[in-house]
Amino acid sequence: MIKIGVIGVGHLGKIHLNCLKHIETIDLIGFYDTNDIMAKEVEQVYHIKRFSTEMDLINQCDAIDIVAPTSCHHTIAMHALRMGKHVFLEKPITSTLADAQEIVTYSKTNNLKVQVGHVERFNDAYLEAKPYLHNPLFVEAHRLAEFNPRGTDVSVVLDLMIHDIDILLNMIKSPISYISANGVSIVSHQPDIANARIEFVNGATANLTASRIALKKMRKMRVFQPNAYITMDFLVKEADIMRLRDYVPEDDNDAFPLIVDLGENRGKKRIFIESPRKPSINAIETELQTFADSIINDKPCQISAEDGYKALEVAYQIMDIMEKQTQKIKQSPQNL
Repeated sequence: MIKIGVIGVGHLGKIHLNCLKHIETIDLIGFYDTNDIMAKEVEQVYHIKRFSTEMDLINQCDAIDIVAPTSCHHTIAMHALRMGKHVFLEKPITSTLADAQEIVTYSKTNNLKVQVGHVERFNDAYLEAKPYLHNPLFVEAHRLAEFNPRGTDVSVVLDLMIHDIDILLNMIKSPISYISANGVSIVSHQPDIANARIEFVNGATANLTASRIALKKMRKMRVFQPNAYITMDFLVKEADIMRLRDYVPEDDNDAFPLIVDLGENRGKKRIFIESPRKPSINAIETELQTFADSIINDKPCQISAEDGYKALEVAYQIMDIMEKQTQKIKQSPQNL
C-alpha cells in the first residue's frame, strides 16, 4: 500500500480524493488546504483527516498528490522531493520552465517518481485510437470551453491547449522545426482564444485551436496519416478510424463496400471504417492508479516530469510568439 496525501481540495482536488479512495493499492491518509472553510467541508463530507500543515502531511506520506494552484506546484513538489517522497502534479507541471527543470533534475538524480496529470492520455478516445496511430502527418485539434472564471489567471494555452500539446508530442516523435501562433484577450487579461501551427522536422504539421469563450464545449482531434484518417472526440470519449486498403473483390464480403477509384491506372482502394470501443474507464482514477503502480513496481511513470516539461516548453514558445504578435500590432502606425 502506498500512503498518499492530497494538497489542494478545490473542485479538482475533491475529484482526486474520491478516486484515491477507490484504489486498492493506495492508503489515503489525509489532506491539506489553506482554505479553512473548504477544508472543514471536506473533513465533514469525505471523512478524511485534515493535517494542520503541509509539511506534517508530507512527512506522513510515501507520495503526495498536488492539486493546488500551478503557482504553488514547484514549492510544494520540491519540499516533498527533498523529503524523499514521490510526487503527482496536476498539469501544467509548474509555472516556469526553470522550476520544471529543477523538478526533473532532482527527481531523476534521487530516483523519485514524478507523474504529471495530463489526463487526456487516459481518455477512452485516445486509448482507442492509439493502436492505429502510425506516422501522423497532419493533426487538427479544437478544444473549446464555455467561459468559467476559474483558470483565467493564465493564458488559454496553459489552461486548455496544453492538453493537445501533450497528446501531439506523444504521437509525433520528431523535433519541432517551426511554430506560428496568434491569440486574443476577450474577457480576461490573458489570451482567451489561441491558434498555433506547429511544424515538425519529419514533415508533420499540426493546427491547434483553444478557446474558453465558446457557446458550447468541443474537444476534438483529427489525425491524417498515410492511408488513414482518425478522429478522436475527447468529450464523448470515442474514436473512429477510416483506413484505405487495396481493393480485392475476392475478399469482399460486404453487400455495399465503400470503394474509391483513384483513376489514372492507379487502381481502387476500399475504405474500412472502424469504431473500436474499449470498456469505459475513469481517466483520473486510472492515472492515479498508474502512478501508484510505478512506485510499487519501480517502473517509469506513464507521463513523466520530462513529458510535463516538454509540453510546458512548447506552450511557452507559443505564448512568446503570441506576445510578440500582440506587441507588433500595438506598435503598428494605425494604432499609434
